[in-house]
Amino acid sequence: MQQNKLCKLLNIENQDLLFEKITSSFKEKITQWDYFVNWDKVIRNIKLFEKELHLLNYLVGKKDLRKEAFELFKKYPETIRTIPTLLAIRAGSVDVLIDNKNFVYNHLDFFQKEYTASEIKEIVEFIINTGLGDLIENKQLKSFVDYATGVEVGLDSNGRKNRGGTLMENLVEEFVKETCTSLGLEYMSQATAKRIKLEWGIDLIVDKSSRQIDFAINNNGKLYFIECNFYGGGGSKLKSTATEYIKMNEYWNAQDIEFIWVTDGAGWKSTLRPLREYFDRADYLLNLEMLKNGVLKQLF
Repeated sequence: MQQNKLCKLLNIENQDLLFEKITSSFKEKITQWDYFVNWDKVIRNIKLFEKELHLLNYLVGKKDLRKEAFELFKKYPETIRTIPTLLAIRAGSVDVLIDNKNFVYNHLDFFQKEYTASEIKEIVEFIINTGLGDLIENKQLKSFVDYATGVEVGLDSNGRKNRGGTLMENLVEEFVKETCTSLGLEYMSQATAKRIKLEWGIDLIVDKSSRQIDFAINNNGKLYFIECNFYGGGGSKLKSTATEYIKMNEYWNAQDIEFIWVTDGAGWKSTLRPLREYFDRADYLLNLEMLKNGVLKQLF
């Protein structure tokens, strides 16, 4: 396998020492400024309901919340659509179990165009029974816009996993771009068989038409495919990825394409066996430290 070539390039005595060098230099974190909160998304989501949220401020501190909320929702039914956000719900409707013995549910839709008086009363009861009413009556919630912004920030934390993958791709692309610019090579990110055929005139056989490669590099007609990922924590995903990439390496090699896997993260420290299996059976295993030290230029 090509790990022997890496050993020579890096002046490392054998593959065991190379694997140790790779796994001992994994990064703990690659967190950057835009990892924490996607503010554009938060502000965009608040803008959708900003006028309605301001209308709801009328309810703050009202003692007879049932009556006041009913009247407000009756006059401005569009304010009802803010309720899912106020309770950190992405769905536009909910089913609430109201009879535990007979499993009777109350269905509430927050995006209807019109509401009957009965439906508005049910929505008011929903607000009170979820505890949101106490916050409003006791003035613990003083600005619905500020409150909803905080909820959106909390909901956005779920997107950090996806942003972590994007961070890794952005980091790797910096090294790929620098290498290709220096050596006069062409590359494309999120490459597909269709784009490669269109831009480089090279035919690929793909297992599925939607297959995307993180980076494809064209070295005078010789293709190199790079996949990259970062794992801050362990789990079954690491093993399945290693197994998938062993097969992917074989698949691309059969078409005379070199496959390079760039991976990193502290998650691998407790899951070395599947990584070693890939290392022993595939071509290239690299990490960020190796990219920093110019290994791509040496390979090409």
